[in-house]
Amino acid sequence: MMADLLSVAFVATVDEVPEELWPACFPPHLEGKWWYQSLESCGIEEQFTFLYAVIRQGERPVGLAPVFLMNVPIDLVLPPALLPVFRLAGHVFPSALYQRTLFVGSPCADEGTVGTIDGIDRRAALLCLAEGLAAKAKDLRASMMVWKDFRSSEQDDFDWLSRRVGLFPMVSFPGTEVLLPSASKADYFAAMKASRRHILKKKLKRSAAAVDIVVEVVERPAPAVLDEIFGLFWQTYEKATTKFERLNRPFFDILAGKPVSRFVILRERASGAMIAFMLCFALDGRMINKFIGIDYQRPKEWLLYFRLWEAALDWALSQGFRSIQSGQTGYAPKIEMGHRLVPLTNYCRHRNPLVHRLYKTIARTIGWQTLDSDLARFLTAHPETAPTVGPGTGN
Repeated sequence: MMADLLSVAFVATVDEVPEELWPACFPPHLEGKWWYQSLESCGIEEQFTFLYAVIRQGERPVGLAPVFLMNVPIDLVLPPALLPVFRLAGHVFPSALYQRTLFVGSPCADEGTVGTIDGIDRRAALLCLAEGLAAKAKDLRASMMVWKDFRSSEQDDFDWLSRRVGLFPMVSFPGTEVLLPSASKADYFAAMKASRRHILKKKLKRSAAAVDIVVEVVERPAPAVLDEIFGLFWQTYEKATTKFERLNRPFFDILAGKPVSRFVILRERASGAMIAFMLCFALDGRMINKFIGIDYQRPKEWLLYFRLWEAALDWALSQGFRSIQSGQTGYAPKIEMGHRLVPLTNYCRHRNPLVHRLYKTIARTIGWQTLDSDLARFLTAHPETAPTVGPGTGN
């Protein structure tokens, strides 16, 4: 199929997407229609403008890609050496403090997805989408286009696309994932490196001696419980060093009502106070560890992060899940708990050719070791795990 037989149109809401595309393009193991409805309706439109690219073959809908527009702070875009110049310029030209960017993906999903139905030429669909994205970026006055966080299994197609539309690749924060070989906790531990297994068991034992906890796995928590949950989430958000989106209480209210949502909650037995939580999604044999919250006023010796992980792991094993996906950042403890790193790549294009060349040059200097200090230490010990990206010819 040739690209000129396909067309793309952008719609503004989930409900404008042809209904049959959601299950075909975002099957049950992915965050689907319910996820984008939640983002769309929770009141974060001052941060993002959400769109959906619908690909058609004639009149027949054959593909779907979530898209969002964001004014990205330059602190997340430029290397530290260039930031003082742009901050100074921002006193005169406020627009210098952000970069208007059109993304393919979701602001809160850990991996990008362009869904196509069976029998459609995927490369033709990607090319059609790229051409439509460029036109939409011009209409929206977005200077940058980014295909956000795609797995290495997509690299060949994106290398092909990059040569045709001038994208360049840029290493992104990796995802993290634990594969569960069986429903046995012993098998989970057996799959870990011996030294990590020993350290994790030691930490869990120390925590159990320091604090007695009660574990709850809750569906549709009551408003008072959500108050506690959001308070812990906000503590954790404020401690984070990398902040892309700022979520609000209505978002948690909406997610709490979704059938896939489960809240793993830790309470101190003596007081009954909530001390940690994890919001998980149960998706067709896979658990997504989506958001956590921890009471950082509690003693560090309680090691709540590790107790929260153990509680979530126990629940995942009891449900027969085959894997747990735990997202980006916070790598040191996740590696300790047996997660593997999942390489992800952004594919980018700036509409200004000179800036495009500058960013392409900068992108070649970016790797896991420059993105995160935990990753830098991990790569020192395991240099063979460093990610590779395709050539991305650029313009």
